[in-house]
Amino acid sequence: MTVDTRIGQWVVPPHRAVWIPAGVEHAVRMTGQVRMRTLYFRPDISGCLPESCCVITVTPLLRELILETMRLHMLDESVPEHARLAAVLTDQIVRTREAALQIKLPSDSRARRVAQNAQADLSRSQPISELVENCGASVRTIERLFLRETGMTFGRWLQRVKALHALERLAAGDSVTCAGLSVGYDSTSAFIAMFKRVLGTTPGGYFALDPPNSA
Repeated sequence: MTVDTRIGQWVVPPHRAVWIPAGVEHAVRMTGQVRMRTLYFRPDISGCLPESCCVITVTPLLRELILETMRLHMLDESVPEHARLAAVLTDQIVRTREAALQIKLPSDSRARRVAQNAQADLSRSQPISELVENCGASVRTIERLFLRETGMTFGRWLQRVKALHALERLAAGDSVTCAGLSVGYDSTSAFIAMFKRVLGTTPGGYFALDPPNSA
């Protein structure tokens, strides 16, 4: 599942969840067969929860809390059992480590145009000198804008984009080789090395039964 907002994208593979604060306009795209469970929190009781979108790892405990909440349909704070469940659920969301599954988009129109050019065909390896053509800025300016607005160099940002796009393809059932080819890697070993460098685990690690410790 991929969640798109005005400021970025979040890829949500198995054993992950995405937190979306109240009032954030978003679109959800599914890759392959997906079963999604959604919990809604009243804005007045979610003050301690993240202020911006993020993907979190669903631990075994958090998973069971979500399933129990779904079984109850709606929690009533006047019922002690429900109040305790809500408190533990909120605490687990706050304490769970955020997974590095975000693609932050630059707000500057010139840098955003370069980002769009790069994402248009990830199977091609285009140098940044080609991507900046007709964007109204030099390579040096674009590099500076990406570092300032995404916290990454353009090269690192593009690697994350490719890793997360490949993750979508893997979720859809593509082989590791095909997923690598879809993001411009002819060598499977080079693709796996890039994937592990960006996301901290091999492609197969994200589809293991237990969430990887390094997510």
